[in-house]
Amino acid sequence: VGLILLPIVGNAAEHLTAVTVSVKDKLDLSIGVAVGSSIQISLLVIPFIVILGWIIGKPLTLLFDPFEAVVLFLTVITVNYVVADGQSNWLEGMILMCLYVVIAVALWFYPGNDPASRLLTCS
Repeated sequence: VGLILLPIVGNAAEHLTAVTVSVKDKLDLSIGVAVGSSIQISLLVIPFIVILGWIIGKPLTLLFDPFEAVVLFLTVITVNYVVADGQSNWLEGMILMCLYVVIAVALWFYPGNDPASRLLTCS
């Protein structure tokens, strides 16, 4: 739920701005708004949530299991492919939306494991 709904609802203003600007045929600005929003979340919000988790006693580690790390890597590669030429078209937008759906479905059914639990036990 947090992987799907939080980014959509939390960045609703940026999404609306990106769509409005792209309708006016300024796709470079639209891509800049969308990518800038993602960078803002990764550089500001996630570290803030980690520190907040320490304060309230619910530690949040940024230790991803291998599947999550591969998904993150493939997402970065795909976005780099889309924004590398500075232009966009409907196919690249469809690729990004399909990637979002594929990641959502894969992580919904992925049982996962907690790598942090191995850090807390002595063996």
